[in-house]
Amino acid sequence: MPRPVRTHIDEALCAGCGLCIRVCPDDTLSLVNGKAKVTGSESLQCGQCAAVCPEGAIRVESLDPTYPALSSLKPAEKPCDAPGLVQLMLTRRSCRHYLAKPVDLPVLKDLVTIGSSAPSGTNSQAWSFTILADRTQVLQLGQAVGNFFKRLNRLADSRLLRVATRLIGKSELSSYHEEYQPRVEQSLRQFEDQGMDRLFHGAPSAILISTRPGASCPTEDASLAAGQIILAAQAMGLGSCLVGFVVEAMRNDKRIGHMLGLDTKEKVRSVIALGHPAIRYQRPAGRFAPPLRILKGEPHDKD
Repeated sequence: MPRPVRTHIDEALCAGCGLCIRVCPDDTLSLVNGKAKVTGSESLQCGQCAAVCPEGAIRVESLDPTYPALSSLKPAEKPCDAPGLVQLMLTRRSCRHYLAKPVDLPVLKDLVTIGSSAPSGTNSQAWSFTILADRTQVLQLGQAVGNFFKRLNRLADSRLLRVATRLIGKSELSSYHEEYQPRVEQSLRQFEDQGMDRLFHGAPSAILISTRPGASCPTEDASLAAGQIILAAQAMGLGSCLVGFVVEAMRNDKRIGHMLGLDTKEKVRSVIALGHPAIRYQRPAGRFAPPLRILKGEPHDKD
């Protein structure tokens, strides 16, 4: 995605070390007469040149000058050690039991800032974040999602419609009927009869990650941002859970996004429930052993 150059170099400060040129992924900069110069016509606007410059001679005007403006915590002077990071990752679990305690808005804003530090394809950063800061907003979204699935269940109840859609090569309704409908119906009844929240599990807050047009790999971008938010929440002592049913409902029912004030061009890719966990795990839970392939030597054709 071509972008104009917004990089400016203070020649008086530049020491000509060339580090900015080495890290530039778009060949935007060159050394001219011992000084860094903008010689390219395009830039990813990633800001790596400004980050690496030991003299502080570079700025990229398109980037937020206040980043990273965190209010609930401050970055450590040194990165955490590898064992601490590994332990954080291994002990993260999806939380489905929350205390009725709100998450402070500055914390939620900091989580968005942390999410926006994730990598994105071609540095597009074409994402947006929507914070549901209190339980009332979460319940309103949950009700709208529930209404969508009620309508979907009525369609899936029709055997004639399921057969007809399969005949035209669309098996999604039949697959939903077989794999999800009984569980969804039970969850809807539990919510209506008992107030049991099987969608957000009682979480007082949520963050929605959307992408705007222009991203080269929007689903991956949103997933990476969600991953960083989830790990940061874990480090802050918060619980989190990805809620895929909300993504599916919003993909099919644009009225839900309109209710939340989303732009019509945005597509919600990830929804994260957030809150203070009511249960603390004592050790990492087990995982399935993943398939592992190790390639050695040169690839070769098989007969």
